[in-house]
Amino acid sequence: MYVRENNVPTVLVGAVSAVDADVGPNAKVTYSLVPAHPTKQPPCSCISVNSENGDVFVLRPLDYEQVKQIEVLVSASDAGSPALSSNVTVRLVMVDENDNAPLVLYPSQDNSPSSSELVPMSAEAGYLVTKVVAVDADSGQNSWLSYHLLRATDPGLFVVGAQSGEVQLRRPVTERDAVKQKLVVLVRDNGQPPLSATTSLSVLLLHDFSDVRLPHSSLAMEDEGDSLTMYLIISLVFVSLLFLISMAAFITLKVCKRKELKGGHVLYGAANLRSGLADAAAAGTLPHPYCYEISLTTGSGNSEFKFLKPILPSLPPQHCTTGGVTDEEHDFTCGPISMEDVAPATAEQFNSLSFK
Repeated sequence: MYVRENNVPTVLVGAVSAVDADVGPNAKVTYSLVPAHPTKQPPCSCISVNSENGDVFVLRPLDYEQVKQIEVLVSASDAGSPALSSNVTVRLVMVDENDNAPLVLYPSQDNSPSSSELVPMSAEAGYLVTKVVAVDADSGQNSWLSYHLLRATDPGLFVVGAQSGEVQLRRPVTERDAVKQKLVVLVRDNGQPPLSATTSLSVLLLHDFSDVRLPHSSLAMEDEGDSLTMYLIISLVFVSLLFLISMAAFITLKVCKRKELKGGHVLYGAANLRSGLADAAAAGTLPHPYCYEISLTTGSGNSEFKFLKPILPSLPPQHCTTGGVTDEEHDFTCGPISMEDVAPATAEQFNSLSFK
């Protein structure tokens, strides 16, 4: 019996059939799994047999790379007394599927720095640069590998053997060729669908192998410079973004604060007057001479205090006397009087008046 790896659970793979020449109850046959030897372990738990009809099931997915075949012993017993039985060995063979990609062994694919292949400038066409080595865990045609040149600094300079993985020079090296050559080789298997892997190669074209130290150090410095440049770009982007967010928050805060202060006028009314003057505002209207408007400006420590133009209501004349002459009495209308409305000649006399 055959079953493909990675099968679905409880898949039917075959059946065991037996007949009994007896009649009646003695001809009834039942099937079961038994150990191949009494001292051995019980049969594999991944296989089950229907006791009524002998159908064989695989209960869980199997992996060809772990188990390639399984053997179990199936017993067919009748219902007679005593019961008679017969055994048969069932061999379950796994069929491989292309579920493993090629694994490149050389050049190494770990995180260690990759070495460079050295090629003399005097090398001719057909010069063997290196060989890519890869394996596939699958079997049969699924493990057949082919090699292809995917990318190269100069694709016309190198050729890769499709079956061998050998990297060779397609033509002689010239002075116009770059000293540093990078190649990417693709390794593909023959499964359906095909799976693949890639590997990178570094090649140095040198006049003399004594110059190998300089190109190796320059390659290391180039890789390190690329990493530092990437880190620098990420840092600059992060700092710029943080600065823009901070500036936006600061400007928003200042604008909101300015709007609050611009509309924040304070009006002092009758509640701030002395008790003798607050009675004049009992009707609910504050006398204008005692109304002031305070306006604060943002961005400085100065404030503006504005006097509103006083408008007094008409009050009855008050009896007034001058402080210098006791027998002279004058009637004045009490109202707003400013020093600008009084003549300079009488300003001094006006200052000596007292109101009763």
